[in-house]
Amino acid sequence: MTRRRILRTAAVSLGVVLALSACTATDSTESTTRTIKTSSPDATLTVIADTNEIAASVSTSRELFDRAPVVVVAPVGEPEAQDVAARAAIALGVPLLIGDKRAAPSESTSAPATDAAGESTTEPAAPADSPGPTESSDSSEPSESAEPPQPGAETATPDEPADAPNLIADELQRLKTTTTLVIGDAAAPAVDDESDLTIVRTKATAQAAGTAIGHDLAEPSTDLPAMFPAEIAALSAPESASTEAPGATTSSAKIPAVKRPKPLADTAAIAIDGVEQLASIATTRAAGIPVHLLTGGFTNPQADASVIDALHKTAGEKTIALGAAFGAEPALDWKVRTARTGAQLPGGGQLLFADHQFVAIYGTPSTPVLGVLGEQDIAGSVARAQEVAAPYQALTAKTVVPMFEIIASVAAGGPGTDGNFSNELSAESLRPWVDAAAEAGMYVVIDLQPGRTDFLTQAQQYQSLLELPNVGLALDPEWRLAPDQFHLRTIGSVSAAEVNSVTHWLADLTNEKGLPQKMLIVHQFRPSMVTDRQNLDLSRPEVAMLLHVDGQGGQPDKQATWANLQRDAPAGVAWGWKNFYDEDVPMLTPEQTISGVHPTPELITYQ
Repeated sequence: MTRRRILRTAAVSLGVVLALSACTATDSTESTTRTIKTSSPDATLTVIADTNEIAASVSTSRELFDRAPVVVVAPVGEPEAQDVAARAAIALGVPLLIGDKRAAPSESTSAPATDAAGESTTEPAAPADSPGPTESSDSSEPSESAEPPQPGAETATPDEPADAPNLIADELQRLKTTTTLVIGDAAAPAVDDESDLTIVRTKATAQAAGTAIGHDLAEPSTDLPAMFPAEIAALSAPESASTEAPGATTSSAKIPAVKRPKPLADTAAIAIDGVEQLASIATTRAAGIPVHLLTGGFTNPQADASVIDALHKTAGEKTIALGAAFGAEPALDWKVRTARTGAQLPGGGQLLFADHQFVAIYGTPSTPVLGVLGEQDIAGSVARAQEVAAPYQALTAKTVVPMFEIIASVAAGGPGTDGNFSNELSAESLRPWVDAAAEAGMYVVIDLQPGRTDFLTQAQQYQSLLELPNVGLALDPEWRLAPDQFHLRTIGSVSAAEVNSVTHWLADLTNEKGLPQKMLIVHQFRPSMVTDRQNLDLSRPEVAMLLHVDGQGGQPDKQATWANLQRDAPAGVAWGWKNFYDEDVPMLTPEQTISGVHPTPELITYQ
């Protein structure tokens, strides 16, 4: 005999409670507190990448809950009902699953049901072998567009193939669920004749759902669905392992008492700020995991300083990412690991160019002839860089970041002891400059003039500096010589392949060490300096490449060089402009640089 019972809840009086007690033989056993079991994801990073609400809700439940005697179910595509269901699920500490909408009674099989007053009524039911309501029967097909799991990440999706009724039924069976709270027009879960599942149906209002669970649920503060995820993410779950569900102490409750385990303190969650994630957010909060929303269409936690700070403060190392867009986010594992370090770039965040305007002074320590950076000591150079950058803050909405570009290897007229026509300063000698810049909130770029050696060989000599979060790298092809060439007789050049070797080494280092994005500058003032430039590899998100246009002289000539080098440039590259104190006729003011150079350069350097 089927023991599946459906209770329709509304405003409940004491008489209704007595009537239910008289007609339901098993109510006395349901007063026993049921235990909920949760567990953290196995992987360090778990991505819920399903492209539909139903499958995503099941995937999230599978990752976080091992046993849930009570589960809440809400209808697909109805954010208002899902918001109510989310509040109930978090209050109980149980999963929220999304199911199909129930069909009209004339379009489905029927089963006897009992409403709150104990009267017989008609309730659509989906048998275990039914495909479910026709309007949504394929809504939970797992996505085929999501990328394969990234290294270090696990992508959680339901087994294929699966439809909504079977997804829900299988998950309820796995969770050993005995009671489901069905909100609004969600279809009743499909079960077989041997099921011991009790179904409690309630209207999609906070008052009705609160009555069903014996707890006052707060109404949403807005009727705009786009605002629901933020409210649900901010809801607090019960604090202690001994906290019983509200239904344990309220006589009007239709849901048996449940006892949740301790919150999963070793896990944090990030979520796309969209109504499609409501159920996943609610289930994650029900497990006691904090959820940090990525707003503004971002799918990279490195873009938000507040998310970086929140992830850094979370104990443990596990992260669950809620949202289909995360499945296509390149190097998400690195981005999350880096965010968890809490290390931020000067100016905030862990991404270089979207919100930052860099202004640099160029040169090498103690050598005034090579640039203004060498005209004063470390403290004087910090002050000068800040002074040069300051006027730009009034000219841009971005955060202006002062910067050093330090020539670490200087082109030499003779071969030197290593025969490469380049004099390398030691990384140790430059460390005080880097530390002083970091303390002052400045970025640093190590500039290479390699002579007859290659850029990668020299870059590796400065690995100890490049392992610091505020240090990037610059390649100056003018001083990259072939074996038979000499400085000042020949303007050097570099192949795209050699630049790419540096890009991949620097990206791998950044990824391995969990560092914020690195700036990689390639200097250029004529096309021949970078051969096969169209083949520059900009695919590594760990590195942000910038082409720095170094033209000097009259402004018409500089603008012509600027325009010429922008022609057929690789898509997505950033740009740098150089103002020369002595060689430009005249040198542009900050106002003229911002208003007269288009597109606005991400980096403006003074030499």
